[in-house]
Amino acid sequence: MKNNYTALKSGTDIRGVASDVFGRQVTLTDQAVKDITAAFVKWLSDKTQKPATQLKVAVGHDSRITAQAIKKGVIETLCAFSVKVYDCGMSSTPAMFMTTVDTDADGAVQITASHHPADRNGLKFFISQGGLDSSDINQIVSDAGTIDIPATLGGEVKKLDFMQTYSKRLREIICNELGVAQTDMPLKNFHIVVDAGNGVGGFYATEVLEKLGARVDGSLFLDPDGMFPNHIPNPEDKAAMKSICDAVKNSGADLGVIFDTDVDRAGCVDSSGTEINRNRLIALSAAIVIENNPGATIVTDSVTSDGLREFIEQRLSGKHHRFKRGYKNVINEAIRLCDEGINSPLAIETSGHAALRENYFLDDGAYLITKIIIKMVKLKQSGSSLEKLTAELKTPVEAEEIRFDIETENFKQYGNRVIYELEQFAGKNECYTVADDNHEGIRVSTGQGWFLLRLSVHDPIMPFNVESSVVGGVQTILKQLKPFFEGCEFLDITPLLEKIKK
Repeated sequence: MKNNYTALKSGTDIRGVASDVFGRQVTLTDQAVKDITAAFVKWLSDKTQKPATQLKVAVGHDSRITAQAIKKGVIETLCAFSVKVYDCGMSSTPAMFMTTVDTDADGAVQITASHHPADRNGLKFFISQGGLDSSDINQIVSDAGTIDIPATLGGEVKKLDFMQTYSKRLREIICNELGVAQTDMPLKNFHIVVDAGNGVGGFYATEVLEKLGARVDGSLFLDPDGMFPNHIPNPEDKAAMKSICDAVKNSGADLGVIFDTDVDRAGCVDSSGTEINRNRLIALSAAIVIENNPGATIVTDSVTSDGLREFIEQRLSGKHHRFKRGYKNVINEAIRLCDEGINSPLAIETSGHAALRENYFLDDGAYLITKIIIKMVKLKQSGSSLEKLTAELKTPVEAEEIRFDIETENFKQYGNRVIYELEQFAGKNECYTVADDNHEGIRVSTGQGWFLLRLSVHDPIMPFNVESSVVGGVQTILKQLKPFFEGCEFLDITPLLEKIKK
């Protein structure tokens, strides 16, 4: 009988509750893992036009508590179809993609749920062209449970410590761009602290930075621990960012680096303890990329600030292309623009997902940090610093994000109706200007700030972002929009009312 695994699809990933450690019902069951892996084998066989017996698949995982059990299910299923398996053990997500580039693997499976709680886990799939798209995952969950899994295990399993290869590549990138040999220890005059949040990212301190001469004392939570006992491994989390900011200040480091659990996202902190995150991380990344790509188009998600656009277009003489939320959406848009002949070397979300064309448009936190470290070294050699590079970026005085729950079954249809009605409402306010280059929801400039209302990609939620260039501006905007939202019968506007009361 076919199982319905649609609920396990999360954008371009498979995610679910994999442990009852917090009392929640397990949805990513052992059978689900096997059925979905079997469907991936079918998909990969169709994609490569190879029989399963000729396929080679690399398998890795992050530090989560259910990683070993899920890996066992994945590998057993691959072997049942006589697929040759490379068992890469604990690995970063970007490294697992690179197995499809640097080895003869036809595909790769990474077992991860990014920054989500310890009881969750999931599967990400790669081929040499990149991560699978949403339509590919739709096909896999549709086929899952319809494929008979052979009872015998015929595949070969080979251990592969690919993280050593991946780390060596990052060291070589630093040395090559600085024009030195590794034996010259190009980072010997730098003190860089890493907060891995007990995820996979500790390797960056020990296998990349230390081996190039950097001091890494003061680094935090480098040891993998799938319960994440210290803080959520997430550059967007306030406690996580405070942790790395404090580490920089306490150690007097030149730079602080923080990764999410599986190292596809990153943030950093300058020597003063100031966050280089969200808009500032995009500004810094854009400055690095545009230096070798004059006039380039930088693709971001929809919630970036007006100050960032001004910085990219006026300070860097580039072009800012604001697109939809969702890292895969941003990446695919940059690829589309490149295919049309538009120079778009960087796709980056405010969440810290950053993909460079020179690196296969792979969202790779360690690669981004590597580029930032190279720039830091070059700036110091010329008497400058990372802080000066983004000093002209205008940041909002106030910023808020409110999330409205949609309390009706047809949430997408209702959400789109709310967006349409808000556009009509905004058009009646002479101080409001509806953005003409917006790709999701509605974005409106208020004269001293902006707001954006959009529909969540997957959930019955409408995120509402507000920024202001003046003190008290967010409250002003919320009060102006209160009458509109009070008329939205299926929106829970309690969060907005609570913000207005403060």
